[in-house]
Amino acid sequence: MTSSARPRILITGADGQLGWELQRTFAPLGEIVALDRNGLDLTSADAIRERCSEIAPALILNAAAYTAVDKAESEQEVAMSINGIAPGILAEEANRFDVPLIHYSTDYVFDGKATQPYRESDATAPQSVYGRTKLAGEVAVAATAKRHLILRTSWLYGNRRQNFFLTMLRLAKERDELRVVADQIGSPTWVHSVSRHSSRCVSIEGNRLELTIPPGIYHLTAAGSTSWHGFASAILASVPVEERRATRVVPLTTAEYPTPARRPEFSVLSVEKIEHALTVTIDDWQQQLAQCFAERNQARL
Repeated sequence: MTSSARPRILITGADGQLGWELQRTFAPLGEIVALDRNGLDLTSADAIRERCSEIAPALILNAAAYTAVDKAESEQEVAMSINGIAPGILAEEANRFDVPLIHYSTDYVFDGKATQPYRESDATAPQSVYGRTKLAGEVAVAATAKRHLILRTSWLYGNRRQNFFLTMLRLAKERDELRVVADQIGSPTWVHSVSRHSSRCVSIEGNRLELTIPPGIYHLTAAGSTSWHGFASAILASVPVEERRATRVVPLTTAEYPTPARRPEFSVLSVEKIEHALTVTIDDWQQQLAQCFAERNQARL
């Protein structure tokens, strides 16, 4: 197969941390066409259809989202357009070209009141505009795309773009102590792990890209759980003393750190379904954090 005949993989959200990783992980499977907000206006159905017609994708990875959780409370229409409506249009395009669609979603579709990891079949009850719009996107994809995967993830971080991990590293150099919420529980997830396992969900068959697991919803996070305070403490402990100013992490309650949008108190997602489907064991959050630091040290970022 010549390079010109390689199947094209459309990746939205190219400027985000997940979009960046997906471009590299999926490169062996085809020609990557990665679009950021300047290359694809997700608020315009016509723009989405026109770009898909130009690209004629063999696979669509929708990593784009309106992720300003607090801002979404006052920009509901824009958030719904990008998170809720655009995925449905992409699903229609996936059907038109008879190709798979992988859509990324979030733990915010749940109410955050559970006491054990959420399974894919558990009832959704989003508590914020962001969560409601992301759930709308899930519903649109599931109802429309014949060959789809909805991958819910949470607490994403890595060595690029903006995220909690990089913020803690920066603040550790600037402050004597870090003050972090301790009563929200989740699974810090290295974005490279999500990208790597996503690529295992797709294979090349002739000149087509096919899903390797049955269509549906899957949870894809790190295994295990901790609080934001626990995550921050682990990050700080991994930084040599001579490379940081901060010496401790002070626990805060959610009430002491109010935000416009309500955060889930408990957002741990069970990964048993995707582990079984892919026949893999997903690393826990401490292992993934160590891998992220190893990548950082190797690249000397």
